Amino acid sequence: MRAMAFHAANEPLVGEDRPTPEPGPGEVRMAVQACGVCHSDQFVAEGLWPELEYPRVPGHEVVGTVDAIGQGVSAFEVGDRVGLGWHGGHDGSCPACLAGKFIHCANASITGLSRDGGYAEHAIASAEALARVPAHMDAKLAAPLLCAGVTTFNSLRNAGARPGDLVAVQGLGGLGHLGVQFARAMGFEVVAISRGSDKAGFAEELGAHHYVDARDADPAAALQELGGAKVVLATAPHAPSISALVGGLGIEGCLLVVAAPFEPMEIGAVDLISRDASVRGWSSGTAIDSTECLEFAHKHGVEARVEAFGLDDAQAAYDRMMSGDARFRVVLDVL
Repeated sequence: MRAMAFHAANEPLVGEDRPTPEPGPGEVRMAVQACGVCHSDQFVAEGLWPELEYPRVPGHEVVGTVDAIGQGVSAFEVGDRVGLGWHGGHDGSCPACLAGKFIHCANASITGLSRDGGYAEHAIASAEALARVPAHMDAKLAAPLLCAGVTTFNSLRNAGARPGDLVAVQGLGGLGHLGVQFARAMGFEVVAISRGSDKAGFAEELGAHHYVDARDADPAAALQELGGAKVVLATAPHAPSISALVGGLGIEGCLLVVAAPFEPMEIGAVDLISRDASVRGWSSGTAIDSTECLEFAHKHGVEARVEAFGLDDAQAAYDRMMSGDARFRVVLDVL
């Protein structure tokens, strides 16, 4: 099979022909159709993850079909359409797993980091980590939903907002453009926050009821004029911009952070205390979360905007994503 792998930190991807792997007990082999390129692939490219082993095939937004099944697997059959995200499996016995928080397993397997991912024609996955992909869903559009999609979908549906509540989405990039669509489909009154008046039309196209241009207006003040936000979903990794949104929260509002700025956020205690407000982070999700995200997106017409590259052009695809020039998501079209 053809695969693209990092052989060391800070070195380019290497294209290579490898033997097609066989699934072990409890595992499934996927024939990869598409794999999203995520900013988190930087952990492998630059050696930023502890105890990394090279060579490593990255990629944790994987869509394909089952083409081989290991011993003991009964939930899937050859030909099933499946997806594989960040969560690559769990031990089932650590404190997090015993509490049902499998995404936080102390000994988690992480797709594309602790095991090879989807920058290849085939990938091996633990059966417990596989999501089901709707039969008629385009693989290239489904792939980003295994990370960016499930993160925004899962965070919003667990944030405590109800249909009709004011929900703001900061940023209209790879995460934000999905967050606005999910928020509208969930029945919230949606505010999109970004920079530049030229994005107002796009925000409306995605389903936003209101648009706030952060260049010309104070987003927090604008949210208060609308009654205060029950949830502000922060998707653009700029700490000062995220911090400034706390003032836009309503009573018991929540600043929900899924972006990952490297610099610390500065948030005033009075802003939280005066509203009984909170700041919360959210990770992605497990296989069932991804399955429900894909089904919801398919039913409600939530679609990722993507740029597609061939497998052998994976380095160019990665560079495109990391350059910041890619407006939304980059996907490898493997099949």
